[in-house]
Amino acid sequence: MMKVTQLTDRQVYDLFVLNIALQIFDGVATYQGLTAGWREANPVIAGVFEQLGIGPTLLLFKAMAGGLLVLLNQHRYNFLVAPGLSALAGTYFVFSLVPWSIKLVQAYT
Repeated sequence: MMKVTQLTDRQVYDLFVLNIALQIFDGVATYQGLTAGWREANPVIAGVFEQLGIGPTLLLFKAMAGGLLVLLNQHRYNFLVAPGLSALAGTYFVFSLVPWSIKLVQAYT
């Protein structure tokens, strides 16, 4: 049987801050990539870009993500919040930080 370890309040807060930083990175990298002529991989967001434009869409989606993160942080004592924040950070690391970093490094070197 797997042992579940409870994170400290500080560790959950650190996960919250990490997720906020990943959201900021994703927004800036997406904006830079789109203005450089690359395409958005998320079809939902790509569709909204056509309706609202790049800037307003990124602000809308990043504000919603930030709001969700604030709500999760306010409920950090719930046993599901730490695993949820960890999963979100891992997802943004794999599907945003790594691919955008590779593209941006390749483009500017």
